[in-house]
Amino acid sequence: MSDDLDTRHNEKMKRIKAARTRMMATKTEEKGLIIVHTGAGKGKSSSGFGMIMRCIAHGMPCAVVQFIKGTWVTGEAEFLRNRFAQECRFFVSGEGFTWDTQDRQRDIAAARNGWEIAKEQILDPDVQFVLLDEINIALRYDYLDIDEVVDFLQTYKPPMTHVCLTGRNAKPELIEAADLVTEMSLLKHPFKEGVKAQKGVEF
Repeated sequence: MSDDLDTRHNEKMKRIKAARTRMMATKTEEKGLIIVHTGAGKGKSSSGFGMIMRCIAHGMPCAVVQFIKGTWVTGEAEFLRNRFAQECRFFVSGEGFTWDTQDRQRDIAAARNGWEIAKEQILDPDVQFVLLDEINIALRYDYLDIDEVVDFLQTYKPPMTHVCLTGRNAKPELIEAADLVTEMSLLKHPFKEGVKAQKGVEF
């Protein structure tokens, strides 16, 4: 019985491999992607910073523009600034969450400053990947104009530059314009059980 099961498994894997090889042969295009990480679940920024690590490993110059989280001392900021400052530029435009600043005009000004920095990094021919961390929050509250952001990405982003935009509640216009969209869903979170954000996990 075991030999028959192994034989069927091997035959099935051969068919899958052949089909996969045929499919991969049709995937020949290369382009800079517009990537969106959104949803209520944890992992949006974490995934974005994972791609930053990949870029560094591949020798691809990259940049981070961090919206909203400005007052946090995050592990990713410390790591990149202290160890990979030459490989990855790191900018912070936010002054903290909206309930921290309690000043809408300051939040708008910070977001717009971050967007100006973001555009400079995206247009820089030396930068191949730009992470716009938590920009979706700025877009959600209309601190930035969604039409302006989408138009810039579709019209002015260099063809081979990747841009990743993270944050909850990505606007439909951005989702429509993106090449790759991932929605992190929330199944369970320790915060609901009274556990505060943990170093190394949340920041």
